[in-house]
Amino acid sequence: MAFSGAIRRTAQRLNKVEWSSPVFKGDSELSSMVSGFRAWTAQADAMAEKYSAAPGPIDFASAKKSVRDVALVESLEKMYSSSSPPALTYEWSKDDQDAKSQLIEDAKAGLAFTQEMIEDTEREIAYLRTHRTTREVSTSDMKEVYPDIAEEVERRLRTGSGSRIPSTSKLFVGEWKGEF
Repeated sequence: MAFSGAIRRTAQRLNKVEWSSPVFKGDSELSSMVSGFRAWTAQADAMAEKYSAAPGPIDFASAKKSVRDVALVESLEKMYSSSSPPALTYEWSKDDQDAKSQLIEDAKAGLAFTQEMIEDTEREIAYLRTHRTTREVSTSDMKEVYPDIAEEVERRLRTGSGSRIPSTSKLFVGEWKGEF
């Protein structure tokens, strides 16, 4: 019974997930995985509903009518009525619980980090949209928007290592062969 309770709790939690969220539709691979998972959970819900009640009694009378060896059915009926097997229960080990709890905590920490990254990225996108580079933007405006690039340019200008274009004196060193 503990296992079926866990399935019901999981199904209730999955009902709270907003499956139409854009995060599930952005990537085709993720979208197909989500639809497969949703189909699996629907199938699990149907099976949980189907097997939630105890099975009905076996109709041995109809079996006796349809089988040639009635003695076999009678012996099965006698064995069925006299046996009372214990219910199978699954006990979740403490080690396994701890391992799963750690995985959940790690996932929550990863989710918090991802949410923080999303917020930072959205702020950065909003900032860059308000400071788009156009023909009207001056170099001092660009230095304010991109301080890391401005610092690198200034460093290269100070050290003289910023040019990738060879000087003309180095370009024509050697013997001229009449072609460029």
